Amino acid sequence: MAQRWIATRPGGLEVFELADHEVPPPGPGEVTVQVRAAGMNPADHKHVATGDPDDFPKPVGYEVAGVLTALGPGTEIATGGGAVGDEVLAFRVRGGWATAMNVPARDVFAKPASVSFEAAANLLLAGTTAAEMLHVTGAAEGETILVHGASGAVGVSLLQQAALRGVRVIGTASERRFEEVRRFGGEPVAYGDGLQERVRGLAGEGVAAALDCVGTDEAVDVSLALVADRDRIVTIAARHRAAADGIRAIAGAFPQSAAFRDGVRAGLIELAGRGLLEVPVARTYPLEAAIEAAKFLGGQHPGGKLALIP
Repeated sequence: MAQRWIATRPGGLEVFELADHEVPPPGPGEVTVQVRAAGMNPADHKHVATGDPDDFPKPVGYEVAGVLTALGPGTEIATGGGAVGDEVLAFRVRGGWATAMNVPARDVFAKPASVSFEAAANLLLAGTTAAEMLHVTGAAEGETILVHGASGAVGVSLLQQAALRGVRVIGTASERRFEEVRRFGGEPVAYGDGLQERVRGLAGEGVAAALDCVGTDEAVDVSLALVADRDRIVTIAARHRAAADGIRAIAGAFPQSAAFRDGVRAGLIELAGRGLLEVPVARTYPLEAAIEAAKFLGGQHPGGKLALIP
């Protein structure tokens, strides 16, 4: 029997439990992955433990890296081929906090040998989100953009992807995270009182677009003050302000967002394999310590991604 974390009912972390589950032979279009690392994102537990009580239990976790142990009849993974023993990563999955699982083969990609299991398991949720933020705001070579929350997981991916486009990034962060922002090509600025003036002082010819990863009123208000075109302001964390102020909101649950993010997965994996897109990993935890890890992730800035190791 394999093991996986499930949400037993709507609620907080108290509703999660580690349970045995059977992994049947994969059917057509499916593969079985022995999980070597499960990525951790705030959305993993926040999104799962909501909804109709009749829909529970629900498995937890959206992205993994591991090894193929079986393939369904006539099945190839998204990058083509695939054989038992191949190292892979998968996103978006249901139930990644697990020792093993069946996954639709269309969501499974060959893992570059140069990328660790821990990093691979944390590449695509943040990476595809960042890619879509740059896409919808039309960030272009030579422009200056403002990223709120530049030292977080999505922010770090944004910094790197923007640099590859020749886009200059001014990124908000706490002063203790400034070196992280600089390391990935951004120009750090402290959030808090006077943020608008500090950004204006750095921006020179102005800010072309604003990308909000934190969802605070400060982030949205400063974005509105600095960016003339509201179509070039996007948030992943302040949907209520998007509706009120006419700015863009995106989320993986939106069909248009999901389609875009699925389409850029292979390209992001290629960048990571070439060393052009790094995933900083701060800590790993054993699978059975998932609740401790989730509390750490939600309680403070972890300084990088977390991974569960079965």
